[in-house]
Amino acid sequence: MTPKPLAWMAVAGLLVSSAWAGEARPNAENPEIEARLIRLAEDLRCLVCQNESLAGSRAELAEDLRREIRQQMLQGKSDAEVIQYLTDRYGDFVLYRPPLKPLTYLLWGAPVLFAVLGAGVWYTVLRRRQKPDAGVHVSEEELQRAARLLESEDQRP
Repeated sequence: MTPKPLAWMAVAGLLVSSAWAGEARPNAENPEIEARLIRLAEDLRCLVCQNESLAGSRAELAEDLRREIRQQMLQGKSDAEVIQYLTDRYGDFVLYRPPLKPLTYLLWGAPVLFAVLGAGVWYTVLRRRQKPDAGVHVSEEELQRAARLLESEDQRP
């Protein structure tokens, strides 16, 4: 029985599409370099996807960056040197954890700032709820008049 042409075309199409998808496949030539690459790429941001790590991205640029990182590692560069190369070329945006420096103070301090502001608003609201309204002043004469009105209401049939 001969295979149907459509089945072979479907298999060939799957092979071609997976080759063009740019999947992050490990390179088995040097397992130590690949382990370093994966560890490093997990902490780097894909510049195309922006919400994926470089290790998990299927974008062409991510594949190119992984290839570049692999080549630098094969040349004997340390992880710090590779990261320095990438930040020199693409800026701190490529890092998932940008360094603490004057340009990133607000980025790192914003969660603390918002927590302090939220606690201040919460404290102020609770304090205002506990205090009686100090803006209303009722004289003794007005209280007696109100009591007389209430008594006259109670005595009505």
